[in-house]
Amino acid sequence: MSDSTGALSARVQGTVRIVGAGLLGSSIGHALSGNGVDVALDDTSPAQLRLAIDYGAGRAAREDDAPSLVVVAVPPDVTADVIERELARFPHAVVTDVASVKLEPLRTLRDRGVDLRRYIGSHPLAGRERGGAIAARADIFIGRPWVVCRDGETSASDLALVEGLALDLGATPIEMTPEEHDRSVALVSHVPQLVASLLAGRFVDASDGSLRLAGQGVRDTTRIAASAPELWVQILGANSAPVVDVLDALAADLASVADALRDPEVPGARRAVADTIRRGNDGVERLPGKHGQDRRFESLVVMVDDRPGQLGRLFGELGELGVNVEDLRLEHSPGAQFGLAEISVVPSAVRGAIEGLEARGWRIASVND
Repeated sequence: MSDSTGALSARVQGTVRIVGAGLLGSSIGHALSGNGVDVALDDTSPAQLRLAIDYGAGRAAREDDAPSLVVVAVPPDVTADVIERELARFPHAVVTDVASVKLEPLRTLRDRGVDLRRYIGSHPLAGRERGGAIAARADIFIGRPWVVCRDGETSASDLALVEGLALDLGATPIEMTPEEHDRSVALVSHVPQLVASLLAGRFVDASDGSLRLAGQGVRDTTRIAASAPELWVQILGANSAPVVDVLDALAADLASVADALRDPEVPGARRAVADTIRRGNDGVERLPGKHGQDRRFESLVVMVDDRPGQLGRLFGELGELGVNVEDLRLEHSPGAQFGLAEISVVPSAVRGAIEGLEARGWRIASVND
């Protein structure tokens, strides 16, 4: 949003108190501060709090603060305790949280008899492999889903405040029940973390020669395996039932493929493997594309010399050709002085991109659809 002068105008007004100055809390603070919002930070760690303030995520909270919105951004095992405390301390504020599990803290608060009319659970589907205030960025929420869990007692004005927070940060609010949210993140976030970690764990005892063969596929598959164990123990423990449901189904699928591969000559074995790969194709096709669209792209792989300025030159010349880059992946070839840039474009732009780039001296390694 912008005012008559063209300056940014935040939907969220007044002071926003953020409890927890880690990656998400500090990132929210950076984004809101950039919109001119007064951000008051609090954290049980004085060092973490000072670091977040030094990086510009907000100011230190004061005793006389009267926030309109409180954002609880603490680990899952203390989320319910902090929500209860903040609701009691600020009786005129709306309280939300950004924990990655929604049902367990809600059940805990209900069991304690806490008045939850001013509480709205939420969860931005954003993050990085590294945590802490030093890794915070104002732009990590842009274009990302932000789940908001309302109930029958949620007022329209309170809901608008939390959804306005998401919109101010460039996210897309999506309403879900806590149950729907937890089942969904088990499938698209929590089990993928376990799968990546289990696969990467097989590398520990692998030979150096084997690992030198690793390409972009295995790096993509295991990227999130670098996540913090301490946090994931809490997340997975808090959402164990939906995670186990998906793991059990996945284990049955793995067992079926393993049985087929024990003797590939048995009638039906190859079909079972092919059906597994094809079902994966169908699943990938269901994933939303850029900006949540179902639009599909084709990719071309360009060989890029390992010299300063080459990527900039590539993007500049694609711009001159009128080709919009929808997505990009980079892979370095071990022992070679070049990398591979896999560029996704709309299908209608592929031929023009190839001809234009080759005319400018670029080498095209392959084209994939």
